[in-house]
Amino acid sequence: MPILTHVTVGTNDPAKATEFYSAVLSPLGINLIDTMPNGTSMFGAEAGPEFFVGKPRNGEPASHANGGTIGLKAASRAAVDQFHAAAMAKGGSDEGAPGPRDFAPNAYAAYVRDPDGNKLVAVCFAPA
Repeated sequence: MPILTHVTVGTNDPAKATEFYSAVLSPLGINLIDTMPNGTSMFGAEAGPEFFVGKPRNGEPASHANGGTIGLKAASRAAVDQFHAAAMAKGGSDEGAPGPRDFAPNAYAAYVRDPDGNKLVAVCFAPA
């Protein structure tokens, strides 16, 4: 059984964040499902919405976690490359270019930050 029901990241610009995540998550098979009346965008795959992007409910500005990283599964190394390229094209910043990683056998990953500073990683564990 999965241990998480969903992940939410805050944004100060919902339209820009939705455009960023639509491009970045698509190579991973994660797509925009709907946008809630409050502007929060819901992304997911077969299981339904699992990744949310919106303004913080407390009305304060969004900020990113220091040391926090959201790990996303990629089906292939090409999907990791596409994730990274889409992030760079949509205003993200590089936190680790696509390539092999030593934290697990066959690990191939790319690290980025979204325009609000949230850190993401796409990881593929399939052999080259």
